[in-house]
Amino acid sequence: MLILTRKIGECINIGDDIKVHVVDIRGKQVRLGIEAPIHAPIYRQEVYQRILEENRSAARVNPADFDQMINGKE
Repeated sequence: MLILTRKIGECINIGDDIKVHVVDIRGKQVRLGIEAPIHAPIYRQEVYQRILEENRSAARVNPADFDQMINGKE
């Protein structure tokens, strides 16, 4: 893990097209501004973990159950 020290108004570049700005620091909270291309998804870790859980859950659907949902059969 790379650990950097930045002050309010300073920035970190990731590659050629992502910039992370330190916007504000209040106590133990840091506000970050992120500039990135539209095709680069950015999620808070807890949101990303939830997305992964939902994807795993969806992948466990029994194919026969899926066919029933699509075809409207019970």
